Amino acid sequence: MLQIGWFSSGRDAAARALFKSIQEKIKSGYIKNSKVAFVFSNREPGEFKESDIFFELVKSYGVDLICFSHRKFKPEMRKQGLEETKVKGEESETLKNWRREYDREILKRIEKYSPNLIVLAGYMLIIGDELCKKYIMINLHPAPPGGPKGTWQEVIWSLIKNKAKKAGATIHLVTEKLDEGPPITYFTIPIINDPYRDLWQEIRKKGFEKVFQEEGENNLLFKKIRAEEEKREIPLLIETIKMIAEGKVKIENGEVFFKGRKTKGICLNKKIEKTLEKERFN
Repeated sequence: MLQIGWFSSGRDAAARALFKSIQEKIKSGYIKNSKVAFVFSNREPGEFKESDIFFELVKSYGVDLICFSHRKFKPEMRKQGLEETKVKGEESETLKNWRREYDREILKRIEKYSPNLIVLAGYMLIIGDELCKKYIMINLHPAPPGGPKGTWQEVIWSLIKNKAKKAGATIHLVTEKLDEGPPITYFTIPIINDPYRDLWQEIRKKGFEKVFQEEGENNLLFKKIRAEEEKREIPLLIETIKMIAEGKVKIENGEVFFKGRKTKGICLNKKIEKTLEKERFN
């Protein structure tokens, strides 16, 4: 039985959609021999409205919910660490130590569940070294392998600014280096030709900085890229967990194996597009 731990800040509709989709696929038997044993969130009830909605969803499935606010944990130490990091331009030792101490508290809270896979799905904190060494953890990152780091918003702006030809997302193994763990699965989508061509014209006409400042996330190219990525992220995560549950994908000593062979990432473009096509006709 694959005992899954689910880490999420539950900050938006996408976080809810990911969790609900996995639960439904487990319930239907599409993902076999698997169970979400618990959900951990770095937010507590009452801190954010969106997170509260997510918590209610988790409870509706009868899954144990563990909430532990990072904002309330040694706030002065965290504040000092963030200030030092800003001055130094790199992560300070104070912030690293705060993260280790916070993660140790997480370890105490999840130990009894003995998860053999932890999924980060919209979890907005960086995982410290001790936690990612203790468990196999995978993360959904909103860029193809080798693509930009950061939140999905930061990634899309980077793609637009650099006139990227492809967008996508990756499920990768979580390591001490942010968003640099070995890729497990991924998808890519071309964003140069139709229906993107006219949307790029507007960027060229106005200039990136003007679009960024005046339109922000309401820009049509930004919205289009996000919409196309978002609807593929769910099947990407479903297929990845399914392959892990079936033993087709194995993670050993920080390396990823597919059907017994070491892999640099499995492209799921064809599988995902077939899934979307099937959904359109249902």
